[in-house]
Amino acid sequence: MKGLFITIEGPDGAGKSSLVKRLVTAIQSETTQSLVVTREPGGSDIAEEIRELLLNPTHTNMDARTEALLLAAGRRQHVVEKIRPALEEGQIVLCDRFVDSSIAYQGQARGIGIEEVKAINEFAIEGLKPNVTLFLDVVAEVGLNRIKDKQSNRTQDRLELEEITFHEEVRKGYHALIKQEPDRFIVVDASQSEDEVFTEAWSHIQKEIHKIK
Repeated sequence: MKGLFITIEGPDGAGKSSLVKRLVTAIQSETTQSLVVTREPGGSDIAEEIRELLLNPTHTNMDARTEALLLAAGRRQHVVEKIRPALEEGQIVLCDRFVDSSIAYQGQARGIGIEEVKAINEFAIEGLKPNVTLFLDVVAEVGLNRIKDKQSNRTQDRLELEEITFHEEVRKGYHALIKQEPDRFIVVDASQSEDEVFTEAWSHIQKEIHKIK
């Protein structure tokens, strides 16, 4: 692949969306290289429809394996329609969540199994991996409290409404992945202020951009 594939990961309430917005501005100021900003679940028309099914808070009876398969299906469409074509054209792709989320949420927290979720996602992505993954690390209690503070502005989705023990397992799943692939992950303490998180994250992303110039 000619481009640069950057993913942002973290538990709910880690501040991924806020960081992505600031990184977009910084990346566009740093390079003339085209930037594609996207997210998962979603990212393409079909995948966005799957997202609505997945995160609808009324779908409380969704089976864990159905959830994992829907995520992998949406990811496949996203990769084929948007991510891979952009990378092949030499663009920078900045994605809010990717396969690591499925492994942490469904593999670990839902108890399906990390290797099982890896397998169905490998079928979907055919070997595509991020060049670098920023992991915003925050304990479940802090993350969920942040979501509650913002609750007046938006409705919580189905996964955010899970019990704190679920979110603790999500974080545990991420840390297991980081141990497996320490060279790909950059861990940022997301309990810091937004400015501090951005400064630390941007210093790492800046280096990655300079590698491909």
